Amino acid sequence: MLRHIVMWTLKRPEDAVKVKALLDSCKGLVPGMHEFDVGIKTEGLEANCDVVLVSTFESQDALAAYIPHPHHQGVVAQIREMAATRHVVDFNV
Repeated sequence: MLRHIVMWTLKRPEDAVKVKALLDSCKGLVPGMHEFDVGIKTEGLEANCDVVLVSTFESQDALAAYIPHPHHQGVVAQIREMAATRHVVDFNV
């Protein structure tokens, strides 16, 4: 299993709901995706980023199928326009 975590700080934090909706549209996009949760910063709780994606794939091959998927790439292009920073970590679980 492979965990794929991506965090974004947005140019306009109020775009977090839109980014979440875009990311949620990627849920179940490829076989081997087991977990796909998107969270946005909650007022009053500690956060260094505005949006986070926590996903789990059964293998590197499953993640490799997700990354270039045309729908995912369309979402990436839209989020890239709204993001100030992006951080990623992939690790085995």
